[in-house]
Amino acid sequence: MASIFSKIVAGDIPCHRIAENDEFLAFLDIQPLADGHTLVIPKKEVDYFFDLDDDLLSRINVFARDVAKQIEHAIPCKRVGVAIIGLEVPHAHIHLIPLQSVSDINFERPKLDMTQEQLSATAERIRKA
Repeated sequence: MASIFSKIVAGDIPCHRIAENDEFLAFLDIQPLADGHTLVIPKKEVDYFFDLDDDLLSRINVFARDVAKQIEHAIPCKRVGVAIIGLEVPHAHIHLIPLQSVSDINFERPKLDMTQEQLSATAERIRKA
C-alpha cells in the first residue's frame, strides 16, 4: 500500500510544494512546529531513512541543504533545524524546521494551526527565496 507521501508525489493528495526534482520533493508540513516547517522526501518509496542507498542518501541531503537555504531567506530564524524521526509515516523523510531556540524542534509540543491560505503564502515566500 502506498504511503501518504507516495500519494502526494503522485498528485493524488495536494500539498504546498517548495521544491522538486526527478528524485525528491519538498513540501510544507500541514501540522507544523513552526512557520516554514518543511518535509523533504525521496520520490521512491523507502520506509526507513537509513535504508536509502549511499548515493540517494547523499543526494537527498544536498537537496535538503538547498531547501534549508531557501527557508532561511524566507522565514526569520536563527537556524534551520533537521530532524529524522520516521515513526509517523512509513516513507523516509527529513523535517526542516526554522528555529529560534532548541525548544522549537520538540515534537511533543502543540503543532501550529495554520489555514490553507497561510500555508500557501508561506510556500510562496519560500519558493521565491
